[in-house]
Amino acid sequence: MMTLTINGRDHQVDAEPDTPLLYVLRDDIKLNAAKYGCGLGQCGACTVMVDGDAVFSCITPILLLKDRKITTLEGLGTQDAPAPIQRAFIEEQAAQCGYCTPGMMMRAQALLQRNAAPTDQQIRAELAPHLCRCGTHMRILRAVHRAADMMRRADAGAEGAKL
Repeated sequence: MMTLTINGRDHQVDAEPDTPLLYVLRDDIKLNAAKYGCGLGQCGACTVMVDGDAVFSCITPILLLKDRKITTLEGLGTQDAPAPIQRAFIEEQAAQCGYCTPGMMMRAQALLQRNAAPTDQQIRAELAPHLCRCGTHMRILRAVHRAADMMRRADAGAEGAKL
């Protein structure tokens, strides 16, 4: 039995230590945003954040995750109150089939937590591990910029409220 902290909640998991995180998320915890794509860490559909860093959950064994914070797309926002990255993807219509979108949003979120104002080149480099054949690449760039702007405005508003 192992305890994993996922989206701010502790979950007792009864799985072999070498079990990929993706299987635990989908099969045991019933979180389905991270998708099974290639199973080799080459497509990005399974991306989640661990301690703020984007990781491929399909190749990350749970034994490496003790005392670490795992965040999935479900942990960013809700249907009624989506996080800025989720809202931006919706507003820019950046998802077409939607299969790779959760992973892209998680990697973009990790980038925005490190860099509040990324350039197109930085966004492209960050999202390079993701395979997407839908053709919404320019909308995805706009969505990441929009989310960055939303997050900066929210931070500025929070700072103003403290004064």
